[in-house]
Amino acid sequence: MNEAAKNAQGRSEPSKSIGERLRAARHARGISLQALSDLTGGSLSKSRISNYEQGIRRLSVEGAKALAEALGNTTAAHLLCVDDGETKSPEEMQLLNRYRSADTEGKAAIMALAEQQGGG
Repeated sequence: MNEAAKNAQGRSEPSKSIGERLRAARHARGISLQALSDLTGGSLSKSRISNYEQGIRRLSVEGAKALAEALGNTTAAHLLCVDDGETKSPEEMQLLNRYRSADTEGKAAIMALAEQQGGG
């Protein structure tokens, strides 16, 4: 890894960005590192999550999926900086998940209602 790819603490820029997104999503939920660890069923320890947030340890796809599911207000893609979408509220994630699991008619009904309510 070249020097331009590291910040002053020696962390890679992608890991730093991932850590910042994870911390922001956790703070948006108002939960501690221990509470987040508990929400993962203990599969990710408090110290491991802290290392992800600090950019010390690289977050895996599996870890990102577990954290996104536990947080409920983000996606694994967002945590891994694959998309630039912002953190969503639990209600927004619930609506998105319901839309994704709906059949074609259900998706059309959700879109029609959203257009009526959103003016667009």
